[in-house]
Amino acid sequence: MLELQLLRDIWRIQPELISVMKEAEDALRAEFDRIEERASYNQLRLLHIFQQNGITDFHLNGSTGYGYGDTGREALESVFAGYFGGEAALVRSQIMSGTHALALGLYGVLQPGDELISAVGQPYDTLQKIIGFHGETGSLLSLGVTYQEIPPAGAGAAEAIDLPRLLAGIGDKTKMVLIQRSKGYQWRPSVGMAELKKVLKAVKSRKADVVCLVDNCYCEMAETEEPGGFGADLVIGSLIKNPGGALAPTGGYIVGKAAYVEDCARRLSAPGLGAELGASMGFNRPAFQGLYQAPQTVCQSMKGAVLAAAFFQRLGYPVMPDNNGAPRADIVQAIRLGEEDKLIRFCRAIQQACPLDAAFMPEPAALPGYEQPVIMAGGGFVQGSSSELSADGPLRPPYIVYLQGGVALAQIRLGLLLAAKALVSGANKC
Repeated sequence: MLELQLLRDIWRIQPELISVMKEAEDALRAEFDRIEERASYNQLRLLHIFQQNGITDFHLNGSTGYGYGDTGREALESVFAGYFGGEAALVRSQIMSGTHALALGLYGVLQPGDELISAVGQPYDTLQKIIGFHGETGSLLSLGVTYQEIPPAGAGAAEAIDLPRLLAGIGDKTKMVLIQRSKGYQWRPSVGMAELKKVLKAVKSRKADVVCLVDNCYCEMAETEEPGGFGADLVIGSLIKNPGGALAPTGGYIVGKAAYVEDCARRLSAPGLGAELGASMGFNRPAFQGLYQAPQTVCQSMKGAVLAAAFFQRLGYPVMPDNNGAPRADIVQAIRLGEEDKLIRFCRAIQQACPLDAAFMPEPAALPGYEQPVIMAGGGFVQGSSSELSADGPLRPPYIVYLQGGVALAQIRLGLLLAAKALVSGANKC
């Protein structure tokens, strides 16, 4: 009741929208329980890995200069390797983003004459520049790597990857298969662990030496398993998404087979230097603490995603995924708004629900790595953090908004109500 009073008195939310929200949330009690159960499992598994690695207060300290002998950094990477199922890990503040981490994986492993296959159609916009879709200098294509992509199975399919077509596409020169789990700016299912395990097994059976690189961004801790233990050679993501727990100020991770992780480390630093260099400075403490906090942060984001689906579906908008009982693979909820103006109003409303920069008004803008202008909303404590409540989308039909993150369900709930209020108010003005 106290929360309802604030929603009405401070943010002027219409009672009918609050009623729809309550109806949606009441229907999700069983799903919320399942999300909490998964989070508790992940929390205890992670705690055990911390304990197995003997993490102490000393490991929270950082290094300077070259960073030689940084035992805290080494322990952090051991914990990441343990949780994500790899032989080794590279977890560094020097990795600037998820795209940068993926670039290290691609450039570190692929050589001229190798073939890269994208298993789920076009990868995320920023990765298209790395591959060289538009003739970018220094791209993989410009360096002699060949590329093909397998269209996704389709929005109506239960799974995202057209496995028979993918297997048929693998040839003698195929060196790497890229599997982007989250939907990116596509209208398709994300790749859950059940599907991913099946694909990894089939690809390895088809050609054992193919390097399977899994883009794990937005998917960490959404389920109770991670890709490294099931045939993924490299598992890559960003620390300002799920595994940073909204505390890591920057950075990315690469987990997988030791030889491939070292290839990535050489790309990050230089041949002959590899993973030995890289001062952690003050990075170890928030990286450790953020990872430990991440299961509970992801829990809140997952609840927000399923609530967004139920709420906006009740308001008449198509959503991807819907709450059909299948396990969710990531924290991203796509909502098809159908109009450019609605996309802009939605993002501006989410901005109003943020703790920082709530008075700012997001504007669509051309951003590095994107073909169309993109509008992005997010007033969190880490710039660009997707662990914190945010929303974005490219200004192109059918004008889909991608909502993710949130460390507290109360804030996510407010953001959804403000977005719905903005859409209703805009419709009334027409």
